[in-house]
Amino acid sequence: MASAHACRPQSGVVASGHVSDLVARESTRRRLTAKQADTVDRLGRCAVDILSREGYSGLTIRMVAAEAGVGAATAYTYFSSKEHLVAEVFWRRLASSPEPQNDSPDSTARVVAVLRHIALLVADEPELAGAVTNALLGKDPDVEHLRLRIGLEIQHRLSVALGSESDPDVIAGLELIYVGALVRAGMGYASYQQIADLLEKSARLLLT
Repeated sequence: MASAHACRPQSGVVASGHVSDLVARESTRRRLTAKQADTVDRLGRCAVDILSREGYSGLTIRMVAAEAGVGAATAYTYFSSKEHLVAEVFWRRLASSPEPQNDSPDSTARVVAVLRHIALLVADEPELAGAVTNALLGKDPDVEHLRLRIGLEIQHRLSVALGSESDPDVIAGLELIYVGALVRAGMGYASYQQIADLLEKSARLLLT
């Protein structure tokens, strides 16, 4: 069994641990104690490590549990499926990432900064990026819950970026562009850097 300490910290997360204290204590299923939050964080980090080696098809909850140094039964109390686990990893990374600092008076520039930031959260980890796309398309109720939370977080960031020009229909259009780009990247049609560039072009067309 691999040591639990072998799982490397996730990139793009902040605070004293690997994710912010607020996000770390949250869970799809229940509020977590500090010890439970550490276990969930460790499972997430190990999942990312295994994805980098085995790919999404090779990832299992039992394998993640073994590498994290916890029992499979314990892992399943937190995650109902590998889709749930991967979706949780992405949610925590998104929620813990600071919104890009952009004081531009141009709302389009602020929106582009938000979309590029989100698109590039997993740009340096192709296996994780592909896994996120697959996971978020799942029908697991826990995934559906996380998909809603992710959607609400993106809506909030876009609304803040648009400021007084915020329009629910515009935000919905931007979300559709983002989701389409995510699927395209996940299917391997373009790199995440290319997707970020495409998002920028599409957003500018919509907001012009």
